[in-house]
Amino acid sequence: MRIAILRNAAFSGPGRIGDWLAWRGLPARIHPLYEDAALPALDDFDLLLILGGTAEADDAGYPWLEAEGELIRAALADGKRLLGIGLGARLLAEALGARRRLESAGIGWLALELAAQAKRSPLGRMLPQRLLAPHWYREGFELPAGAVPLYTSARGACQGFIWNERAIGLQCHLESTPDCLEALRQASGEAPLRNEAAQVPDCRMSLYRILDYVSGPHALLR
Repeated sequence: MRIAILRNAAFSGPGRIGDWLAWRGLPARIHPLYEDAALPALDDFDLLLILGGTAEADDAGYPWLEAEGELIRAALADGKRLLGIGLGARLLAEALGARRRLESAGIGWLALELAAQAKRSPLGRMLPQRLLAPHWYREGFELPAGAVPLYTSARGACQGFIWNERAIGLQCHLESTPDCLEALRQASGEAPLRNEAAQVPDCRMSLYRILDYVSGPHALLR
């Protein structure tokens, strides 16, 4: 399993994804696009992880997003596996034809509820019914056509989805560590996200289940 990780901002790193990679003994190549790093070639990866950032409205300050979107669309067409988080989830949803959606800001630890349709996917049956997870966004996205919703919340109907069992979008940041949240606070100038230490095991377990699913032999390739 060859893994490529797209970083869209210095403050948005892989966090606990790095722990999962070490636990599974999987190598990954990180592409810091904010440092003008080249995008990976389509033949260089089997799984593409697209991390977060603060691009909103006209995406000013993120000149590489158009090329990144083209890579995501090509990866979907080529049968690759993908996981988008935060901004990465929005880019994945847009690549699948969904529109972005302005909504009230979701900043902090927000309660998520498993969507009623989530159990149509084996992944949905593996995830907890309720989850408290860190969020940091001011834009959401519509559910892509043909996708199964995973989570909803009081702040937005679509908080996560799975498409064809091989492309997953998550609005929340299950990968966050206390250091990740502090880096985000310093970059944004906003009030800090509290570190809900009691919730960390649930976030880590759900993240690992999602990563195992999207990288495992049971993820259907079409």
